Amino acid sequence: MKNFTFHTPTKVFFGKGTEKQVGEIIKSYGFSKVLFHYGSGSIKKSGLYDVVVASLKENGIDYVELGGVEANPKLSLARKAAELAKSEKVDMILAVGGGSVLDSAKAAAAGAYYDCDPWEFSSKKRAPEKALPVGTILTLAASGSEMSDSCVITNEDGWLKRGFNAPSNRPLFSIMNPELTCSLPPYQTSCGCTYILMHTMERYFSHEKHTELTDSISEALMRTVMHNAHVLMEDPQNYDARAEIMWAGSLSHNGLTGCGTAGDWASHQIEHELGGMFDVAHGAGLAAVWGSWARYVYQEEPEKFAHFAIHVMGVPADSGTAEETALAGIRAMEDFFRSINMPVSLSELGVHPTDDQIREMAQKCVFFGHRTVGGFKVLHAEDVEKIYRMA
Repeated sequence: MKNFTFHTPTKVFFGKGTEKQVGEIIKSYGFSKVLFHYGSGSIKKSGLYDVVVASLKENGIDYVELGGVEANPKLSLARKAAELAKSEKVDMILAVGGGSVLDSAKAAAAGAYYDCDPWEFSSKKRAPEKALPVGTILTLAASGSEMSDSCVITNEDGWLKRGFNAPSNRPLFSIMNPELTCSLPPYQTSCGCTYILMHTMERYFSHEKHTELTDSISEALMRTVMHNAHVLMEDPQNYDARAEIMWAGSLSHNGLTGCGTAGDWASHQIEHELGGMFDVAHGAGLAAVWGSWARYVYQEEPEKFAHFAIHVMGVPADSGTAEETALAGIRAMEDFFRSINMPVSLSELGVHPTDDQIREMAQKCVFFGHRTVGGFKVLHAEDVEKIYRMA
């Protein structure tokens, strides 16, 4: 087991009706003016917008607002949010929405604090140590951004999708009411479940030994998500299933499932370029490339994939050699993705990249030769290109 630091400063308010407490919570921290940041307007249709505004006003919290965050959040809006936060001298940013809104708020919070272009952090020109406080009301269980130290933004200049991690990215508080996810379309629910699984698998597939507890937590989390994803396919209004998945999303990305491991993250980096070029839903993009990544790397340690097959996917332990069991586990995960209407190839995703586009994505993925990706197997540009072609 590797040395690790586990720090989760985000205060969580979980359960029915908790969004009504937002003004009171903000007031308890001594803040008096916030930037209310949200997406395309679904919170107005659902009535959540009115609930938030009423709570802010009831508690004497002044606010300015900026909507319009899209999936794969854009740098241009994060820049606008940072400028608004500075000009209005807000105390904090309140992000209401899914992971895209939260990431846009995080980028703006760092940019506003340092009075700089938020892209300086994503391009690794600067590493933030502080940021404006961010509070969240979560409406989609997927990214885990409500407790994580990560932030991913897409720069429209070159369509580069880049992330940065910093302790200051972790929200001050997060309000999580599973009821707010009950109206999600089935596709978004499935994308979210896939995203949660992938955050866990990225940490799980590691060569590090003696991580039994961390691995067991990850395995239980993945089994829980898969079971409840199927429940929601039949009963989208099931509160208990929504609650299990929402809490799993937070635990999958707050660092818990990576304690003592090295992690891989190649699938995420490979998908980021798909998202940057084709603007696909992140969860669906991850499902479309994971099987190809897994088949490309599993021989580095087939025993780890075999363990996953047995303890997560339910493949019988006497299925054959470690390699045969590993491949059975990969097929089983792809079968699960299909069972919740997720793609397992680029064609199923609706993406048909040209040879030039594949080469471009592979080069962008490795920062034009300035880095490699992956930990389970280190991947260079030619490896990434092969995985895209397999997918």
